[in-house]
Amino acid sequence: MKNSILAGLILIGSSVFITAPTIAAEVTSLRGSSDIESPSNPIEVKKNINDKAPITREYVQQPPLIPHKIKGYKINLKFNKCLTCHSWANYQKSGATKISQTHFSGRDGEALSNVAPRRYFCTQCHVPQVDATPLVQNDFKSVNSTN
Repeated sequence: MKNSILAGLILIGSSVFITAPTIAAEVTSLRGSSDIESPSNPIEVKKNINDKAPITREYVQQPPLIPHKIKGYKINLKFNKCLTCHSWANYQKSGATKISQTHFSGRDGEALSNVAPRRYFCTQCHVPQVDATPLVQNDFKSVNSTN
């Protein structure tokens, strides 16, 4: 019985080994024959809008967009660069928008003296504004629309 199982495993293993190169040769890229190293359309990097008035929100409860560059901002467990300007202690000196009171509420609604851990990593919700055309056409109307 052991010999027949061993012979079966050897047969299966050899058939996979023999047919594997054939199967791999039939796989083609969805990209076609273009080279991955040199794309036909280089990606255009959009520039951040620098220190302009915030873009109006498009829907209820939309997090505000960041109206300035944040490249190099350090946000980790020990330090949050955003808080140097946007904290309640610093927003008046810096002229920045202060953090919403909602960021000081815990998971169960309790008031906290510091930013809630679930709201500490700002870029989970807030993203920099970019002056770019939409990738696809749509007929979205903002919440303020009269139509």
